[in-house]
Amino acid sequence: MRVLITGAAGFIGQQLLNQLAIQHPQWTLIAADIRAQCSAGLKLNIETVQLDISQAEAVRQCVAACKPQAIVHLASVVTPPPGMSEAQLHAIDVGGTQAIIQAALEQGVEQLIVTSSGAAYGYDPRNAEWLDEDQPLRGHAHFAYAKHKREIECLLAQTRLLHPQLKQLVLRPGTILGKQVNNQITELFKKPAVLGIRGSDSRFVFIWDQDVVDIICRGLRNGSEGIFNLAGDGALSLKEIAVLLDKPYRALPAWLVRTVLQVLKPLGLSQYGPEQVDFLRYRPVLSNRRLKQHFGFSPRYTSREAFLAFLRAQGIAGRNRLG
Repeated sequence: MRVLITGAAGFIGQQLLNQLAIQHPQWTLIAADIRAQCSAGLKLNIETVQLDISQAEAVRQCVAACKPQAIVHLASVVTPPPGMSEAQLHAIDVGGTQAIIQAALEQGVEQLIVTSSGAAYGYDPRNAEWLDEDQPLRGHAHFAYAKHKREIECLLAQTRLLHPQLKQLVLRPGTILGKQVNNQITELFKKPAVLGIRGSDSRFVFIWDQDVVDIICRGLRNGSEGIFNLAGDGALSLKEIAVLLDKPYRALPAWLVRTVLQVLKPLGLSQYGPEQVDFLRYRPVLSNRRLKQHFGFSPRYTSREAFLAFLRAQGIAGRNRLG
């Protein structure tokens, strides 16, 4: 089996590459990433390729040369670097996925695994209290990550209709936590106080990074297809998170937070814009019923347990550390 992994130098990509290399020494793993990768110390069944997925011709040539039976498409921009434009983001996230799909079809790839996101459901007041995989995907007009994930899923849905021979395994993780994870969401938990929006519970669902890796590995071994939310049981509100952190919880009016961020973001005094209000107020809360019943995988941690494990691993002081 030959497996091409895009975004292989990323947080999940490195863990997946190492686990597959150990569990399946007979497989050939092609690790593709825009970042140069050092082959020293890698397992003998790993090949490295430098690839900019925003360049469709480069993607086509890479897939043609690698001839993989399966592609795991992880490459995405979660936290854009300063100065990256909306057009650049779109070219990587949406254009890159489109190029991967087209190349996979041209080369007769058997399986495509894509990490989408719970953000594809959008930060929208119409979302159900608990979202299963049949709920509409709304994205968010002013939140590039959510908007792009929805657009990507539309491309995948169209491909399933026109090219059912390409097995698709589409994964929609909630907030991924792990021993070394560090992103915009985890930064919220390191502030002196936990800020929320008045009148909203702002519930989060968490999934441990190793569970995500295990799910992808199982999907590859079994040639699985389908769409699955990735989340631990239950959810934690921002107020509950504040209690576990032993920090004050400040629920502010939505209009106030939006106004302040509208001023601070253009001045470079905040990484967050006014869209952050909807991000906190209308959290997509993912049900994992289909993951457990149809994919046959039960996450090792509930959302609460994953959060507590994250606190322990990162050495963040808090209350109720043992759950």
